[in-house]
Amino acid sequence: MPLVTSAEMFRKAYGKYAVGAFNVNNMEIIQGIVAAAREENAPLILQVSAGARKYASHIYLMKLVEAAVEDTGLPICLHLDHGEDFEICMACVDGGFTSVMIDGSKYPFEENIALTRQVVEYAHDRGVVVEAELGRLAGVEDAINVSAADSSYTDPEQAAEFVQRTGCDSLAVAIGTSHGAYKFKGEANLDFKRLETITFLLPGYPLVLHGASTVLPEFVAKCNHYGGEIKDAMGVPEEMLRRAGTMGVCKINIDTDLRLAMTASIREYLALHPADFDPRQYLRPAREAIKNMVQHKIRNVLNSSNQL
Repeated sequence: MPLVTSAEMFRKAYGKYAVGAFNVNNMEIIQGIVAAAREENAPLILQVSAGARKYASHIYLMKLVEAAVEDTGLPICLHLDHGEDFEICMACVDGGFTSVMIDGSKYPFEENIALTRQVVEYAHDRGVVVEAELGRLAGVEDAINVSAADSSYTDPEQAAEFVQRTGCDSLAVAIGTSHGAYKFKGEANLDFKRLETITFLLPGYPLVLHGASTVLPEFVAKCNHYGGEIKDAMGVPEEMLRRAGTMGVCKINIDTDLRLAMTASIREYLALHPADFDPRQYLRPAREAIKNMVQHKIRNVLNSSNQL
């Protein structure tokens, strides 16, 4: 089975559940994610950031994802996460990705529309779907670094105009999530009223939630127990993400939790086996930790088990 776009995934998911979009950087992460999706019979988006593409290189990631498709037969969508300009989106479209995100959220409204429209026209001519972003999430992830002062929530009426004028296939909205492990000071508070208004103005249209890791406490605790210094990390409560998945959010991005799960496992193994220097020995349990965490997300956050 070849790679697929997210269009049919979102059509089936709308209002019922969300599709997990998991960031990938290497073979073990891909293997763990795909093994979980196969066991859960769940739709799957694997996404690559510009940082991951620079780290592992485009061709290596493409071949790893192609191997996952061949090995499992799963319909996998390969997505560019936070493409910052037309050139990187074009390279990913031409290089085999089936979905790209153009993130023009840092630009004024009209400039964001013009850039997004340029990417949409190029991608659609080649059968590739496009995600855009309106509003800015605070936080740090790869090359993204937005202060709280520079963040802004998505304006619902602007969102409706933006989608109509650009023709983008899905829209990432800012309703209170943020990138990275340090999301909130105090209690999390997502703006569901804003989300409800956006879905009212864009009925049936797929929305995307970035910065949606829950920062599971067990992984933070394990990292810290074995030498880490992750303090005051707080993510989005799972019940809020489940609710968003019934309100037009069809794609939920997960990256930080993958990093924490893998790092916690590796730190634990090396602390308990200090004489071991074989990467296969500490990456094997790390891959299993990724798989278990993704299964947890599919079952308890996304509600996407048995949706293929």
